Amino acid sequence: MKPARSEKNLEKPHSWSQLKNGQWVSESIQTRLDEWCPKLFGYHMLKLGGLSCELVSCNCNIQHQVQLDIQNPLHNVIADAYDLPFLEKSIDAVIVAHQLDYCNDPHSILREVDRVLIDDGYIILTGFNPLSLTGLASLMPWRKHNLPWSGRMFTPNRIKDWLSVLNYQVIECDQYALFPMQKYRPLWTWLENSFGDCGAPFGSLYFIVARKRTYPLKPIKPHWRLKRRLSPVGVNYRVKSDSQ
Repeated sequence: MKPARSEKNLEKPHSWSQLKNGQWVSESIQTRLDEWCPKLFGYHMLKLGGLSCELVSCNCNIQHQVQLDIQNPLHNVIADAYDLPFLEKSIDAVIVAHQLDYCNDPHSILREVDRVLIDDGYIILTGFNPLSLTGLASLMPWRKHNLPWSGRMFTPNRIKDWLSVLNYQVIECDQYALFPMQKYRPLWTWLENSFGDCGAPFGSLYFIVARKRTYPLKPIKPHWRLKRRLSPVGVNYRVKSDSQ
């Protein structure tokens, strides 16, 4: 298993137009995001990265939405993803679209997101699955240096393991796009549906929704107490003699 941290200089996409079939990928994510946005509640939402900024979330109940990136023109906050300019537990939901695939230290990204996310807050993660046709294409010499194959793809199970370490409960994990071809899409969709759940682990894309769970460090003691056993109590008394 390759280490999560890397010293290589990875090219990070800031727009879906930089990715192969990027428009179709964003549309597939948008369809799933539209289903989840009405279920999110709170005051502040963070869209991390340029790809997240281009996703639409106008049907979300969270009105104040911060779009953080360096190069994407849709951003309203410019900052480093490894050092978010927010207070601890101040964000209600975070969208991280394909950011872990193109960062040198995904653990640091997740820990920083966990720092600013409130208890019971939501995180939505998307990315490419290396155990798929898209992942296998990165082995080709003429593609591994170009987007999207130049990234470091991680399996959805590994992402879920990282989330479990941070005490997150995975609510949904959708793996799809067994055939990541944009042309003749109805035909590929029909073939994918014919495989059923058997082909899901080899889907090129994953869509994970997790919720932050915080557990107390100390056990809560019960309020009730055991009753004491009755024991005889010595009482001082004087015996009156008959001679008196």
